[in-house]
Amino acid sequence: MSVPGLRILVIGGTGVISAACVREAVAAGHHVSVLNRGSTAMRAIPDEVVRLVADIRDEAAVEEVLGERRFDAIADFLSFHPDEVRRALSYAESRAGHYLFISSASAYQTPPARLPITESTPLRNPVWDYSRNKIACEDLLVSRYRADGLPMTIVRPSHTYDETSPPLFGGWTAIERMLRGAPVVVPGDGTSLWTVTHARDFARAFVALLGDPTAYGDAVHITSDVALTWNALFTTMAQALGVRADLVPIASSTISAARPELAGSLLGDKAQSMVFDNTKIRAFVPGWQAHTTFAQGAREIARWHVGHDGSRADPDLDAASDALIARARA
Repeated sequence: MSVPGLRILVIGGTGVISAACVREAVAAGHHVSVLNRGSTAMRAIPDEVVRLVADIRDEAAVEEVLGERRFDAIADFLSFHPDEVRRALSYAESRAGHYLFISSASAYQTPPARLPITESTPLRNPVWDYSRNKIACEDLLVSRYRADGLPMTIVRPSHTYDETSPPLFGGWTAIERMLRGAPVVVPGDGTSLWTVTHARDFARAFVALLGDPTAYGDAVHITSDVALTWNALFTTMAQALGVRADLVPIASSTISAARPELAGSLLGDKAQSMVFDNTKIRAFVPGWQAHTTFAQGAREIARWHVGHDGSRADPDLDAASDALIARARA
């Protein structure tokens, strides 16, 4: 478990998960810097965070802004391919005592042979390129740890959300459809189990791993212990919005045929029931658990929507939803 006062670099820092981790690290007493392009983001981070502005792909610019800075830990939220991990390590190895790579629970065996998922569940996803690339990143890091003791830790989140990012199929499009009384598409028959985790719960466990030498060479997932059906997720969100959910179950393969760009995340992830055993993260962070129920998270999403004018729906997905539902009800 990390102690206050560590020097932390977050590669990223403005995404759903990374912004929550930045806020938690500051609250825990760490000295935090973020490295990103400096684009305007909807998620606030504390004023005391040092902002280092550079495109992570521009090696000269990154080297210039990092200069002689040294860190106790570097958390990498922006690497999705082994080449990107190699590049991040070129910045990290001479500057940090601990490198933490954000992988994905979608790397686990798909479909799973047994539940709940543990860290010993095999890594294999034949459907989604995103997941296969994350597995390849993990393979690279494990080989480096075995070869020369690279002080790295792999962390696997699963469908982590905050008030700006509803964890429903269709996201804001589904929410705005419910608000106007339109039916919404639910993948499959709506009864498969899905685990959603609020970003602040993830962050509490993640920050405790920073600089922890007992986590070197290891991999761990951080998720809620509660799995809800897709029907329950949509119904809970509708209740928070003060509306009734008109749910239309449609096979994930049918949705994917209509919207091929969704096939990876649907068939390679959301179409499967996913339930996790969090025993391992509690071995690193005794007593940790996810406190935010989805009912609470849904209310926060509803309040955020009310406080931010303008539609966030995807017109193409909205139209595709109408077409899919019309065919399903014909």
